[in-house]
Amino acid sequence: MASATSNSLVKRGFTLIELMIVVALIGILAAIAVPSYNDYIRRGQIQEAFTFLGDYRVKMEQYYQDNKNYGDAAGTACATNAASWNAFNPGAQRFTFSCVTSDSGQKFVVTATSTAGLSGGSHVYTVDQTGTKRTTTFKGSSVAKTCWVLKGSEC
Repeated sequence: MASATSNSLVKRGFTLIELMIVVALIGILAAIAVPSYNDYIRRGQIQEAFTFLGDYRVKMEQYYQDNKNYGDAAGTACATNAASWNAFNPGAQRFTFSCVTSDSGQKFVVTATSTAGLSGGSHVYTVDQTGTKRTTTFKGSSVAKTCWVLKGSEC
């Protein structure tokens, strides 16, 4: 009877190798998931630049309608004498904005430059009076795209 009892005992638990396999799988999944999540967060943060660049461009067109130019003189900040929105501050958290005129105030370029609050490296986007969108820096690397790059090299 004693031998029947010892045979019916079942050992329970995990071996060390089984635990190591689980730890390795979790490590592999984390190595894939964390960078993907960070890229997802960065793409959401970049939308702030696109929104405020569009807003800035509309304000410049409104100024042009009233004054027949985008600014006082070439090479100056855009619409410096616009009392209604002088020193335009869109309230962006992750980007700073600048604007420069050219061609006797008939052209402008608005630039959005990322601050330290943006994950994934520095980004620089521009828009001009014709609505041409450009990306000059993406994830800290120089690029020359005639669109606003959001993911990889895609627009």
